[in-house]
Amino acid sequence: MGYCFNDLIDSNHQQWTAYIEHDFVRQLGHGSLDSAAFRHYLQQDYLFLIQFARAYALAAYKSQSVTELRAAYAGLQTILDTELQLHINFCREWGIHEQDLAELPEARATLAYTRYVLDTGSRGDLLDLRIALSPCMVGYADIATWLNQQSFTQRGKANPFDAWIAMYEGEAFQQAAQSEQEWLDAQLAQVSPQRFSRLATIFRDATRLEIDFWQMGLDLSD
Repeated sequence: MGYCFNDLIDSNHQQWTAYIEHDFVRQLGHGSLDSAAFRHYLQQDYLFLIQFARAYALAAYKSQSVTELRAAYAGLQTILDTELQLHINFCREWGIHEQDLAELPEARATLAYTRYVLDTGSRGDLLDLRIALSPCMVGYADIATWLNQQSFTQRGKANPFDAWIAMYEGEAFQQAAQSEQEWLDAQLAQVSPQRFSRLATIFRDATRLEIDFWQMGLDLSD
C-alpha cells in the first residue's frame, strides 16, 4: 500500500494542528492581530520569498525530467515575476516601502526555516526538497480554508487582514497547492516505509519551523 500527502499530516498531526491553528492565524482571522505583529511578519515574509525563490532554482537543478524542470521554473518565475511584486504592493499598503525591505535583516526564525529548506534540498533529492517546501505551499491554502470554516473569522471591511485571507483562498493559489499535493501524492505512493519515515521527519521539522515563523510575528522577535 502506497503513501500520500495526508499520511504526512496524520503522522505529524500535533505539529500540523499547532501550525494551522496558531494564535497568529486565529488573531488574523478574527481581525484582532496587533498591526505591528502583522507588519513584522510581512517584512520577514518578503525575505522568506527571496530564499524560496532560491529553493525553486535548486529544484530545477535537482530535476530529472523536463516536466519537473518546467514545474521548478514555473515556481521560480511565479515568485520573481508575480509574488514579490504583489508582496511589495501589499507591504506598501501597510506603510512598508521597498527600500525598507531591501535593508531589512533576516530574523532568526527566517534564517532557520529558509536555510533548513535549502540544506535539505542540497543534501537530498527533489522529493526531499519539495516535502520541505510543502508546509508553506499546502499549509497556507489549508489555513485560508480553515479560517473560512471558523465562526470567529471576520471577512470584509470588518477585518483589516481580509486581503491576506483572500490572497490564499484565491483560485490561483488553491490550484497551485492542489497541483503540488497531487505531485507529492504520486511520488509518495512509490516510497518504502523507511523512506516515508525520513520524509515524515523532514515534514515535521519544516512544520515546526513554520510554527516558529508565526510565533516570531507575535513576539516581534528578531
